[in-house]
Amino acid sequence: MATNWVPASVIENRPLTDRHFALIFDAELMPFKAGQFARLQIEAMDDDGELKKFANPYSLINAPGEMPAEVYFNIVPGGKVSNGLAALEPGDTFEIAQPCVGFFVLSQVPDVKTLWMMSTGTGVGPFLSMLKTDEAWERFEKIVLVHAVPYAKEFCYSDLINRFVEEHPEQFQFIPVVSREEHDGALKGRIPALIENGEIEERAGLSINKYDSHVMLCGNSGMLKDTKAILKERGMERHLNHKPGHVSAEQYW
Repeated sequence: MATNWVPASVIENRPLTDRHFALIFDAELMPFKAGQFARLQIEAMDDDGELKKFANPYSLINAPGEMPAEVYFNIVPGGKVSNGLAALEPGDTFEIAQPCVGFFVLSQVPDVKTLWMMSTGTGVGPFLSMLKTDEAWERFEKIVLVHAVPYAKEFCYSDLINRFVEEHPEQFQFIPVVSREEHDGALKGRIPALIENGEIEERAGLSINKYDSHVMLCGNSGMLKDTKAILKERGMERHLNHKPGHVSAEQYW
């Protein structure tokens, strides 16, 4: 299917920290699956001072059929798109590519007892979209969301996550991880090390294994690489359409 650029109008551009934003906008989106992403396009000056179009992929926070649309992003130093998006104000417009694309979706996950959603930074975004759907709660007996950030102030969607905890107390667990400071209730360190030393499993009271678990990873390349290596030691392989496995991954940066 060919890519079509459609206009999007900013409703709100909410600063969540000094570098994180929730961009809420109106656009005519085609049907999509929770976890998929779309490219957002803005006009900006290139290094030669010429006005050009730049685009980057961003996952949608909103569930399919939920409006308005929302993306969660952080400013990248020197990034044309992220800085351009951060400067948008209500009423401003940009373009979004349609349809949304990507295979980091629940329909690609095999039927298992426990679904582990492990993320860093803005990589929590597609998981929030998935958790807004009925499919997540109907298919898995247990769901564990692990979200790792450098500083606790970067847990930007705590209210939404707490709502999932309240609505599904026996089915859902949230494990916050902070790497650069101590924070009440959070594990300290990096996700790969906390799997290796057993702290994440101890907190959850559940085992990460190839028999009844599937792990979805979304975030920075270092976390993905190191976590996949640790899981491989447990016999957990990458999940492919032609070769079912135990690990699905989406790299954010």
